[in-house]
Amino acid sequence: MTTPGHGRYGEAVFRPEQAGEDDRIDLGALAYDDMTMDRLRALGAGPGWNCLDVGAGTGTIARRLLEEAGVASVLAVDRDTRFLQARPLPGLAVLEADVSAPGFDPGRRFQLVHARFVLMHLRAWRSLISGLGGLLAQDGVLVLSDAIDLTTGTAAPSPYTRVMQAMWQGLRDTIGTDISWVADYPRHLREAGLGSVAAEVRVPPLLPGSPISLFWAGTWDRARESIVATGLVDDATVDEAIGYLGSPDCAALSPGMITAWGRRPAPG
Repeated sequence: MTTPGHGRYGEAVFRPEQAGEDDRIDLGALAYDDMTMDRLRALGAGPGWNCLDVGAGTGTIARRLLEEAGVASVLAVDRDTRFLQARPLPGLAVLEADVSAPGFDPGRRFQLVHARFVLMHLRAWRSLISGLGGLLAQDGVLVLSDAIDLTTGTAAPSPYTRVMQAMWQGLRDTIGTDISWVADYPRHLREAGLGSVAAEVRVPPLLPGSPISLFWAGTWDRARESIVATGLVDDATVDEAIGYLGSPDCAALSPGMITAWGRRPAPG
């Protein structure tokens, strides 16, 4: 087994200064935001709630919490906040910080702490689950989402499955991305001391021209160097897989999103 890489998301790959990176992030948002908001509203996010959005990206969930759920405030945190700063909104505070840094603490406690597609890229994911849970107010809810790949490890080989497998391997080699543990999210939340733990998996359909298909095509293109460096595929295979995503012949299952949640119990 290869040793996880020591690069970082946003530096070794998916650099925010690269033209179009905000558009790629927003394609992911178009694919997953409705699913996320359905869950957050079902958990009670609404008026009076103060929320922390970790790895907020372009801020789509933070803004929807304010504009649609009517929460009182959102603190949006990211290591690079250029996309957040570009779209200010009343009630939205922006903090440029590294949540994986020792001692990270915004100095407040929240009814909701949310992170999506963040912990899978961080080697300290286990301690971060506990750390983020520690930022909850009493009865506050921690909601964590990451990618879960249900098929490519067992599906028949094709350019699509081969490139998807090479992407996960390439990201692991480059920045340490690891989704092998995410199916155990409920257990990890319970071990972090949270109660009322549950989880769900949602998978957006791969349709030609759909946000998720365009997202994967853009992701593969931007991560092409690390994908090809695995030796599992070459450039031509990546191009073939990208073409397949836009074809009416596409018949495959996208990696989905597992969302797990748990509440901070009352003392005693």
